[in-house]
Amino acid sequence: MANAALAADANPNDQATQDALQAHFQPHVAVDEIEQVYHLKRAQPLLQVFTALFHGGFEGVAVRLLVLRELASDTASSTFSRADINTRLAYLLPESLETVLMRLRTNQLLAWDAQQAVYRVTPMARNVLSAIDSLLNLNQNEDEAEMGFLLSQVAGAQAVGGVTVEQLQHLLGRLVDLTEEFRDAIASGSEFRLRASQEKWHMACDWVEKGSEILRAITSDERADAATHRAAQAIGRAQSALLNMQGMFSRALNQIERQRVHLGQSGLSTTDIKRWLLAHEDLAQLAEDAIDQPVVPLFITPAEMIDVAETELLSDRAGNTAPGGLPSGQDAPTTINDTPAMQRELDDWLARLSDFAAPASFPNGADGAPQAKPVHESLLPASFAVASYRASMLPLLGDQSEASLQGATGNLARLPISFEPTDDMVQLADPEVAAMSIASLSLNIDLNLEQPVDKGTQDE
Repeated sequence: MANAALAADANPNDQATQDALQAHFQPHVAVDEIEQVYHLKRAQPLLQVFTALFHGGFEGVAVRLLVLRELASDTASSTFSRADINTRLAYLLPESLETVLMRLRTNQLLAWDAQQAVYRVTPMARNVLSAIDSLLNLNQNEDEAEMGFLLSQVAGAQAVGGVTVEQLQHLLGRLVDLTEEFRDAIASGSEFRLRASQEKWHMACDWVEKGSEILRAITSDERADAATHRAAQAIGRAQSALLNMQGMFSRALNQIERQRVHLGQSGLSTTDIKRWLLAHEDLAQLAEDAIDQPVVPLFITPAEMIDVAETELLSDRAGNTAPGGLPSGQDAPTTINDTPAMQRELDDWLARLSDFAAPASFPNGADGAPQAKPVHESLLPASFAVASYRASMLPLLGDQSEASLQGATGNLARLPISFEPTDDMVQLADPEVAAMSIASLSLNIDLNLEQPVDKGTQDE
């Protein structure tokens, strides 16, 4: 207790700071028992530098950064006399310049050499400016994924062998935030939000590709501790979850495409109308000259009103009496809702594949297992448009998420057929299709080959 009192008397400012900090915590909690507070108090000189730079309004912050960046950018000399500073920053008022120099010198951003009467930019100031310039440059590059700065910090720390768990956790937190943001966009069902998130997803994947080598270096580094390895592995899992969202984006956009509403035979859809409306900054201008002016009432004196009222009351309206009651009802015209051509084609294609999936259609090989058949045997003969439409539906075969749904596409996904595409092409002797990618359809013996297709849901 006596030693603590002597320490408090020796450092009254530190004790006042300690008491002011303790006032923000619960009475039964000691500030020094919290690990993060210890780290922050140890970095107090650096934090005071940021306080000196960014305290106050934007205009004061801008002038301080301007003076410090101007002096730090001069590499011809490491020292600056007051005359040199006045010449270099002659566009500032002398009073403002004097105030900024005093603040920078008081907070160890500028060092004053009294013997030579010159200023020097301190190493701490150069480190702070380097961090600020890195962040500003990345923002100018429109990093919508906002991962560039975090990844650059991890890469720089790894290059000098000083990557910390906190830096990895910041990157991991940003990856988790992006994953949740993309899932919310998919759940919203908004086409515009989906496409904007998909573009942001592509940008995030570019950063993920650049960060994979850094993570491999961290996980293979024997000098890294267990916490660093766990953080790096968690980042790898978060990156995998982020990369796997491409299929979710594609399915959501395909679902929107199937539900798109077209305006008659014009070829326009509601999406086109919304995009056209969003291109106008002022939607009220579209109503100009399109809506008539409202009716302007005419005001008359009480004398004219009495004359008109007497005329209406005394006039004979027996012959002009309108028939009372409601008009007789009429039956609504009968319309025939034909099945859309696309739905008919999908039903035909599903019936064709159902017959194609019969075990008799796949001859057994030498091992007794059904052999695969070329995909063009199931797509052709057909016109180029029909064959293209059928080929676009083949990736749905075996899709677990689509198989859980109802309707024709769900029946298609539940067929016991596996689709295996390749990157090579094969020439065909067909009048409509000259060449096609080499792919095969094989019978999935793990599924029930006799599973019936729900014909009642084909018309949904």
